[in-house]
Amino acid sequence: MAAVSPEPGRGKTAAETGREFRKVLSHLPTGVVLVAAHTSTGRVGMAVNSITSVSLDPPLVSICVARTSTSWPRIRSAGRFCISVLADHHEQTSRRFSAPGEDRFAGETWHDEPAGPALDGAVARLDCEMYAEYGAGDHTIVVARVAALEAVEDGQALVFFRGQYGRFEPHEQP
Repeated sequence: MAAVSPEPGRGKTAAETGREFRKVLSHLPTGVVLVAAHTSTGRVGMAVNSITSVSLDPPLVSICVARTSTSWPRIRSAGRFCISVLADHHEQTSRRFSAPGEDRFAGETWHDEPAGPALDGAVARLDCEMYAEYGAGDHTIVVARVAALEAVEDGQALVFFRGQYGRFEPHEQP
């Protein structure tokens, strides 16, 4: 395994270091979620693959949002949002929510939850309220308090690994 220096200036440009950093971290499988809210101008949403639990008491999760996001300021202004955990058949939905200029909510069915639009057929849903934000490099770490949640027992989540979508296949239990 080759050593990597995350600091530019050691023989690599910042862009080269960033590409290498992204490539190495792509070896960590992540789930894919949609973050959506109701605003005064309508629904707004975005895809996120950096979500984690933060605390059980109070129940908190975090997401990381690029500072260049045009969706996040609108979602933040709502003060609350709904996180839908995508099912393995939602690859095109994830792609649509990742692309600029798309009608992101087209082609799927949604239902309203108190925190925002929830995707029908998602494997889980979390209604969240803003808790805190922290600047971190070119991203913002958003911490949200979970006000309500639910999950289906038989769904398979969409997974992102090495730049590709897939799903988790558990090992057979002995």
